Amino acid sequence: MSTLVFLEHHEGDLQKDSLGVLGKAAQLGGDVAALIAGSGVEALAAQAGRFGAVKVYLADDPALEAPLPQPRVDVTADLVRRHGFETVLFGATVLTADVAAGLAARLDAGLNWDLIDLTEEDGKLIGKRPALDDTVYVDVGWKGEPRIALVRTGTFDPVESGGQAEIEQLEVRLEDFSTRAKMIEQAHEESEGPSIEDAEVIVAGGRGLGGPENFGLVEELAKALGGAVASTRAVVDAGWYPYATQVGQTGKTVSPRLYIAVGISGAVQHKVGMQGSNMIVAINKDPNAPIFEYADLGVVGDLNEIVPKLTELVRQRRAA
Repeated sequence: MSTLVFLEHHEGDLQKDSLGVLGKAAQLGGDVAALIAGSGVEALAAQAGRFGAVKVYLADDPALEAPLPQPRVDVTADLVRRHGFETVLFGATVLTADVAAGLAARLDAGLNWDLIDLTEEDGKLIGKRPALDDTVYVDVGWKGEPRIALVRTGTFDPVESGGQAEIEQLEVRLEDFSTRAKMIEQAHEESEGPSIEDAEVIVAGGRGLGGPENFGLVEELAKALGGAVASTRAVVDAGWYPYATQVGQTGKTVSPRLYIAVGISGAVQHKVGMQGSNMIVAINKDPNAPIFEYADLGVVGDLNEIVPKLTELVRQRRAA
């Protein structure tokens, strides 16, 4: 089986989800190659080799500097056609979702998305995908080749194998229509501390906080722990906190060592985004909240009293 993994990068680093998918592809076996597309990205090729790529195709061109999907569709489609890759894998992000969809349309190929695992059975690639609000998992397949797949955020952790990849420079040829869109400005959200995708500790707040002003409690605890702040969909929909922090079925999937849920009821839509956490601690005044069914440690009480005391204890312990 020949597999191409699209590696997304940001600010000089390959993204964790892309490298996780690359590692999974290497575990499945066969010929595994990676594609890096951008401008000034040659230094990233060696990093891809350490995470399982036997060969890295490098599309390094000023025309690919802006993170626009259509030029990347051109590069990927040309590469797949020329080398006949049977499978093309993406870690799911806003950009790669557009690239994968465009690639499927360009090659008249099948696309499966939101996959949480990939296996090989009787020589066929099988994808595992949640269904019915993530209460069951179903097997999905492809009718033909190339098989295109988007893997859910946070599914696979990168595993460094220490290998070295052969690097091939690609000639970038873009369709006329792919050059018509121009990026005028790219905004960067200002934030402190790690992102929720990379954080070892996450403190998440829900509607039980009572209002956006009380997110300060969550922020202070996260700061004391050296962690990141997350939120639920209800909080984001109410305008209390940015969408970039949303964990759950329509947000991001995270797997920190410690996940502290403050004022979160624990609906299944939120559970699917954080159930991979190593340790889940829930703080809620409702003893019947669903989150207590799967939390490792539950604290029933007023979060306005519990969270400040917990924050102070953490600070004292760190100062000792």
